[in-house]
Order: sequence, then structure tokens, then C-alpha cells
Amino acid sequence: MTSHVPLSRAAFPADFTFGVATASYQIEGAIAADGRVPSIWDTFSATPGAVVGGDTGEIACDHYHRYPADVTLMRDLGVDAYRFSLAWPRILPVAGGAPNPSGIAFYDRVLDELLAAGITPWATLYHWDLPQEIEDAGGWPVRDTAYRFAEYAAVAADALGDRISHWITLNEPWVAAFLGYAAGVHAPGRTDHAAAMRAAHHLMLGHGLAMQVLRERVPQGSHGITLNLTPIEAQGGRDIHAEAVRRVDGMANRIFLDPILRGTYPADVVADTAHVLDQSHVHDGDLELISAPIDFLGINYYFPTVVATGVYPGSAAVGMGAHNRPRTAMGWEVDAEAMTRMLTRVRDDYGDVPIYITENGSAWDDVVSADGGVHDAQRLAYLQDHLAACLDARAAGVDLRGYFAWSLLDNFEWAEGYAKRFGIVHVDYATQERTVKASGRWYADFLTGDER
Repeated sequence: MTSHVPLSRAAFPADFTFGVATASYQIEGAIAADGRVPSIWDTFSATPGAVVGGDTGEIACDHYHRYPADVTLMRDLGVDAYRFSLAWPRILPVAGGAPNPSGIAFYDRVLDELLAAGITPWATLYHWDLPQEIEDAGGWPVRDTAYRFAEYAAVAADALGDRISHWITLNEPWVAAFLGYAAGVHAPGRTDHAAAMRAAHHLMLGHGLAMQVLRERVPQGSHGITLNLTPIEAQGGRDIHAEAVRRVDGMANRIFLDPILRGTYPADVVADTAHVLDQSHVHDGDLELISAPIDFLGINYYFPTVVATGVYPGSAAVGMGAHNRPRTAMGWEVDAEAMTRMLTRVRDDYGDVPIYITENGSAWDDVVSADGGVHDAQRLAYLQDHLAACLDARAAGVDLRGYFAWSLLDNFEWAEGYAKRFGIVHVDYATQERTVKASGRWYADFLTGDER
């Protein structure tokens, strides 16, 4: 633990938000229930070899049917807020069509449970489950998808904006664009670098259009976006890798931070990618829309990224584990101090935007012990160290206002299927039984001031 301030809830401001987070496709299941249509993740996970074990989100955590018990779990944990995502294929199944009353009614029920439990709902409009119909029409590489997203945002805001005060437009557009359209390891599984760059811009445009909608439809709300940010480190701390650090930082962090917070794309990123595509997909007025003021910036932090100069001139080799830090079951390096560095860097480079850690967590090879408990000491230490890093960031002057642990439940971990567990609550996928892990019990004690 890096902080010199005692780790307790009392060390944080009284209005600091503590919560847990999930995503619709990862927990809901019920993929064909009540008018929901297929998403790109239904299609991708049904593709042989795409997901570990051939797993799909068909059942997931069955949250669609078990949400009352899951909200009770959150109430018992003592969280202030719950960050979840709305499923576009449930709410607006057909682009330009009518909203789906049954899909909206599900979220009505979830919201009723949350509010009755005294838990503030934080809704993410897009956590990667694009309706397959829209992908078939071109997906995020096509400009029209941004307008379809704004259309969906309006439906969601009109239906739920009377009870949801905090809205996030997009979750991790980097993942949606580059893992989905360039690397092909996430839905929709395409490998077209030019398409990925266009997707990145149209996701940003969708964010800007959705912010307009939210300002109009939910003027009393607080609205922002969530980016996954990672500090970029040179292998061995060597200056020889500075160019590689610049290139990777541009594509990992600045390609989204700059348009949102500065109203421009980084000139070096535009130059680095000129061989892939020109800027004709960026229209006049786009950046003004994208850079309209946000009420907060959500940051998902998991690990630092270590890079070195690549084999070919001007290339970079990206790796993890190169600095011999502990690694999670995902192979991700553990470094809580890097989160503090990331937060202070955003403040130093982009000003005093209010920040929330909207995801932070770790996967480990959890086992249910003979006593029926899950004694996840590594996750517990990770949670403690990163909460301490939040205190360090605040002590350094970062306007950090909240922290959401990822995740409430073990769940469908995208291309890893059910092989990786991030939850502070264990899920037995055969029985759907929930068991609060040691990390979850500690978090509950921390939140009630009873931490030991």
C-alpha cells in the first residue's frame, strides 16, 4: 500500500461515491427474452473458436431474472451507487423503429429495486452490445451508426431519465474500436485497421451526439464518458524507447482524451496513421460536438503498459510483465501507484475535470474452500492498494470523486468466457448461487466503517 493516509472510508470526503459495476451482456442472460434482438456479442460468441470454451452470454449470471437478489447483495455490501449498462438490443431493437416496452420495463424494475435500496443508479448507454442489424449495415466504421446511437440515447433518456441522474455515454471506445475492428479479438471480430480508425471517430461522434440528447432530455443529470487509460512505460525505463512510448500513448490514451477535452486529434497520431487512412471521415463540426463540456470523466484502470522499440523502423512492441511486477490471472501487471500517476497525468495535461474510477479490479484463480468461502487474498490486497492510490491522487490535488469496483459478480468475461473471475461475489454458474468473497466482505466492512 502506497498511501501514508490510513485507509478508511473516513479518509475520503463524505460525498465520495463508492460503488460496484457490471455490464449488460456480461450478466443479464435472457438473450431472446421479451423482444431483445441479437447483438454483435451474440453473433461473435456463437462463432467457433472466438470465445474460450465456446462460452456465450446466453445465460451469464441470469441477472435478468435474479436482479432482486443481486440488488439485495449490493444493499448488504453498503454501496452508494451501482454502475450498470443498458442493453441497446433490448431497448430499441430496430433502428428507426419503436422502443421495446418489455425491454424498458426490465430496467424500470431494476431501477425500482435500486432506489428502494437507497442505491444511486449510474447507467452506461453503450457497453459494446451493438445490435447485429446495425453491424450488418456497417457498424461503427459507418457514420450513420453514430446517429443511430443518438436515437437510442433519446429513447433511453426519455424512458428512464426521471430516475437515472448519472449517465455515461460510452464504455471504453478504445476496446470497441481497436479490439473489435482491428485486432478482431472482440465482437464483431473484424481486422481492418482503417475501419477501426473510422470506428474510433464515429464512437466519439456518437458520444457528442448523445451528450446533446442527454443535456436536452435529462438537464438535471450528470453526464460523462468512460475511457480505459493506461500509463505507458518504456521497457527498463530506457530513453531509447521514448518514440515507442509516444506512439502507443497516442493510440491508447490521447486519441480519445484530446478530442473530448481539447477538441482536436493529436497531430502526431494523425501523422502516424496517415498511411492507413486520411481524415475525410472527420466532418466539419464533429470536433465541436465531441468536445462539448462533460460533467465528469470516467476512467477504467487495470494495469500499466510496458513498451519497447519494435523490430521495424517506427514500430513499437507492446508487452506486459516486462517489469516483473505481480500479474493477475489475465496476465496484467499489478501496480496501484501507476493508477495515481495516470490520474495526476490527466489532471496535469487536461485540467481539473472531475474524475471517477468507473472500473478497477482484478481476476484471480478463485476456488471455493471446504468451508464454503472464497478466500481471495490477492484481490483483497489489490482492492486495498488501489483505494489507497485513490487517496494518494486526491492528496496530489486530483479532483477524484468516486470509485467503482469491478465487478459485483463473476461474469462472462468477453473473449475469455467464464474462465476469468473478476467479481467480489462468486457465481457458481451451474447453480447461479452467489457467495460473497473475502474481498467483498472487506469492502462491505470498509464501506460501513468496520474495516479491520
